[in-house]
Amino acid sequence: MSRRRTLGTKKKIALLVSAATVAGGGAFVMASTSNAAPPAPKSASESTVCLGLATALGNNQKFIADQRANPDAQSEARIANREAVVAEIKRKQEASGCTVGESAQDSQTAQPSQPAQSAQPPAASAEPSQPAASAPAGNGGGAAASGQQVCNGSTVTLSGEGGAPAASSNQFPAGTKLKVTNLDNNKSTTVEVTSVSGSCALLNNAAFEQVREPGKFLIRRALIEKVG
Repeated sequence: MSRRRTLGTKKKIALLVSAATVAGGGAFVMASTSNAAPPAPKSASESTVCLGLATALGNNQKFIADQRANPDAQSEARIANREAVVAEIKRKQEASGCTVGESAQDSQTAQPSQPAQSAQPPAASAEPSQPAASAPAGNGGGAAASGQQVCNGSTVTLSGEGGAPAASSNQFPAGTKLKVTNLDNNKSTTVEVTSVSGSCALLNNAAFEQVREPGKFLIRRALIEKVG
């Protein structure tokens, strides 16, 4: 009887040791998995989503810099609004796996699709400190006739601002109506310019949602027309 009890005890010990070994191995696997390095954030050159967010961030940062360089009575309020937009764009960059804080100017992203001789006017015109009437004639500007194509070669992104569908521009005065068509999905929206920005045409969140492709924050092929 004592031998049977001894064998039974040894079997129990062996089973306990095996169970502990399996549990330990599982814990090691879990620890190894939890310690795995997170994927590196993507840059604007690696993702169209990241490029769109970087462009939106760059446009807003340029607008803030221009307002600080040429302040007026409304600059403080405009800057506070855009700083909130910048913070929201950075949150979207983090959520999308993009490099947080990476920015790009709208005029820079548009250059590759334009001939070399036409790449300079958009960059030169991206100065909101100049009156809208002084915008280059080659892009239409505030003097463009109704129904005329404007902002040739420009990409379109979102400002990050809320509210009803609207646009902001550094070439068209408030009250101007622009029709923006996304040539990649043939969706269009007609919006009114309500404020100044650092690019020819910048859509707020509601307007951008009407023409965007799912998951994208940049329209590379856009047709922009002045309709009123």
